[in-house]
Amino acid sequence: MSIPSGMRSRGTIITVLGLTQIMAWGSSYYLPAVIAPKVAAETGWPLAWVVGGLSLGLLVAGLISPRVGSSIERHGGRNVLAFSAVCIGAGQIGLAAAPTLAAYVGAWLVIGLGMGAGLYDAAFATLGRLYGRSARSAITTLTLFGGFASTVCWPISAFLMAEIGWRGACLVYAAVQLLVALPLYLTLLPRGVPPRGSRTEAEGNAKPAPVGDPPLALMIVLATTITLAAVISSTMSVHLLAILQAGGLALAVAVGLGALVGPFQVTARAIEMMIARYHHPIWTKLASASFVAIGISALWIGMPAVPVALGFYGAGIGLESIARGTLPLALFGPSGYAKLMGRLAMPSLIAQAAAPSMGAVLMQWTGAQGTLAVLGGLALLNVVLAFGLRWLLGRNRGILLQPG
Repeated sequence: MSIPSGMRSRGTIITVLGLTQIMAWGSSYYLPAVIAPKVAAETGWPLAWVVGGLSLGLLVAGLISPRVGSSIERHGGRNVLAFSAVCIGAGQIGLAAAPTLAAYVGAWLVIGLGMGAGLYDAAFATLGRLYGRSARSAITTLTLFGGFASTVCWPISAFLMAEIGWRGACLVYAAVQLLVALPLYLTLLPRGVPPRGSRTEAEGNAKPAPVGDPPLALMIVLATTITLAAVISSTMSVHLLAILQAGGLALAVAVGLGALVGPFQVTARAIEMMIARYHHPIWTKLASASFVAIGISALWIGMPAVPVALGFYGAGIGLESIARGTLPLALFGPSGYAKLMGRLAMPSLIAQAAAPSMGAVLMQWTGAQGTLAVLGGLALLNVVLAFGLRWLLGRNRGILLQPG
């Protein structure tokens, strides 16, 4: 059977998605960490609301994610991702021009549409729809690109803000989305999707795809463990520096230690890419949940365990990004994968929207140690859920832990 018109090589498509993921994350999720204090200082708007714009955007992203998945399932990811670039670009223009807090928050709602249609879940769904079971290696490679988003974009955001202000920085990011990401999506991604059973979709698929609706218990446990992982990582990403400082570390030392997370993320993903052919993705999930639990528990102990703790934690969240995309594909097969990813993304993104605020309440009521204790409990629960998922896989599917 023929492949969709305009199909590019696998390497080209992965590279396009990888580069645009860096741009999308940097233009949305990672932006407030750099510009929020300046926005609040210049405008007089409450910092909680300035940062809260991202939370509202993530809420919108979660609400639209099932529709995003269904659209990618039917038509492929090209138009959905192009829509994402338009929304993020338009939202950035809205931020730059916002005369009031209400307009600023409204711009974040538009960016939220773009995040729901263009971050990892949509990109994973696009790859799954194109390559079927053989998308596993493509998804892993994509996360390697994504792991550099904050490393690349935080310094760029800081430089732009210093040179042309936060509004100017937003306009530059809008130009990147509308003049770079949008043309890349429209010219280099395929217009359609492979017909079911085509060579492109079935490539590398030694086993028939599971047929029928996913077992309810398996779906509930999978969605819960993905959502718990999102809650933990979202809370830690916002409050990690405050937690380290509460342990007696100076800000500069806390920043230096916090910077260890990124390299360990990428290193774990690179190792996973090299050994993925030898194991089922359920082991990636188990390793991810276990590493996060070890890392947070060690962080609760404090110095001198902090560097080791952040290494385990970084490796764990790095592997989680891979498991989030590859495990549903291995469990349920390529048929309906994009739609499934949209359904799984909804509770995860909504939880991410609420987690930083809940973390702030925990920090206020229980302090850093109490917050780490709660997060450690959630991380241990996630390990239990991951083992439960392994058990359910063998019970419900009749296949156990074969390389996917």
